[in-house]
Amino acid sequence: MLSLRSFLVASGLPLLLPLVTGSPVVPRYFQRSLFSRGNISVNTVEAELGAQLSSGSLIFGPDDPLWANATSRFDTLVRPDVQVVVEPATEADVSKIVTYCNENSFEFLVRNRGHGITTSLSAFSGIQINMEQLNGVDINADEGTAVLQGGTFARDLVPQLWDAGYVTTTGASPCVGILGPALGGGYGRYSGLYGLALDDILHYNVVLANGTAIGVNETSHPDLLWALKGAGHNFAIVTSVVKQIYPKEIDTWHYHSYVWTQDKLETVFEALNVFHKSDNGTTPPKMGVNYGSIIMNTSVSTTEAVLEWSFYYAGPADEAEEILEPFNAIGAVAEDVFDASYPEVSTLTDGNCQGAPIALASVLTVEYNVTAERELYDLYVANVAQYPELAATAYAWHEGYATAGYQAVPSDSTAFPHREENHIMFFATVVPDGSGLLDAANAWAKDSRDIWNAGQPDRLPAVYVNYAAGHDYETLESIYGYESWRLDRLRCLKADYDPQNRFRFYNPIVQG
Repeated sequence: MLSLRSFLVASGLPLLLPLVTGSPVVPRYFQRSLFSRGNISVNTVEAELGAQLSSGSLIFGPDDPLWANATSRFDTLVRPDVQVVVEPATEADVSKIVTYCNENSFEFLVRNRGHGITTSLSAFSGIQINMEQLNGVDINADEGTAVLQGGTFARDLVPQLWDAGYVTTTGASPCVGILGPALGGGYGRYSGLYGLALDDILHYNVVLANGTAIGVNETSHPDLLWALKGAGHNFAIVTSVVKQIYPKEIDTWHYHSYVWTQDKLETVFEALNVFHKSDNGTTPPKMGVNYGSIIMNTSVSTTEAVLEWSFYYAGPADEAEEILEPFNAIGAVAEDVFDASYPEVSTLTDGNCQGAPIALASVLTVEYNVTAERELYDLYVANVAQYPELAATAYAWHEGYATAGYQAVPSDSTAFPHREENHIMFFATVVPDGSGLLDAANAWAKDSRDIWNAGQPDRLPAVYVNYAAGHDYETLESIYGYESWRLDRLRCLKADYDPQNRFRFYNPIVQG
């Protein structure tokens, strides 16, 4: 097996792994003031940039058959104004594209899989850098690492590692990329064992806003390393990372899902609160996650919502079922139980990635408030009756994670500020085109968010940056942390590494 250094040389990838540095590199600021230029067209970009890029790179516009896939989005209410797509074939191309955009006063935006839901993305107009071709994976078993390029797709990576005898942390859905979630955190099924997706990234190869390519790790630009882990969308384009991988220790995961009627609501949430306080304050680490919804299920009732909940355990059924005994005792109207490989289990949330106009609001909490959940249920049922066109897609989603892995990482060691929380909740509904119900759907989402936050009156509202939707009630502090030093440090680093605020389209820490 090639060493990491040998692999980079053999692959023609930039060798950006300095072991020591002196003072931090000061970015090469723009050498002249940018002028105004509006003639972004495929022909212009092809003529001026095309010859600089590697063979296999693509430049195309709306008339190309590739356009629809390259500009598709999870939430179609988020609408960046993409005028031209440039798809680099090598990591070195990214620096050339950014330099070209800077020299011509073109804005640029990186797209991996199009799952960013924040409305701040709609402020973009310019050239999209599509990471589709940068999907290489190289496993280095001797070092327990893998080199993942910036466009690596979770659906491809998970089975590839599994077949080689390894796993690593990723986001929860296979249809998203690896780096998108990891720049903001990356909760997933292995969080209880190994932490967030950002916690085991050892090295980043990035392109800065001025087009400079650098390597970032604990000894090379450690200040930027801190920022990339939790606020990375604001600082650089990640072209590849070195990520820790772990030997596959089990052959199957255990999956158990339940459907409960609304009269069990209080019992379910009381059991969940006990469950998440077990094992000396944390969920059993191998019970990586449980997902649940308040949702309409017309096979059970056409007037009352139900609770649908699923649990994922990294181990055999007998171990899992012993832990799940309190939930088995509640009495479900339907259950589904099976054991499967991790790649199979990971696909069970694939349906959450369909493109549609979606109204959404989200919170982070440390426990469930049972009274608030009943209030949320009552709001849900009332709005389903009032807005039947939203009923088929509306759901109040709950994610409960095992925390041992990511709470073992010191809170101040990364820009990610929410290591105390272990629940992510959001309300979401598709808004049918032409229905005129967008305002009603957004109000429903905000009301749900307010109920959840009111249920933890001793805590300030918190929002996971990857689920932040760009609402005016989502403060920067709720996203990036209330300790004043956090935003101060991020803004100072922003001034050092992106003084022109070129990375300002994803929940920006600096406006304008």
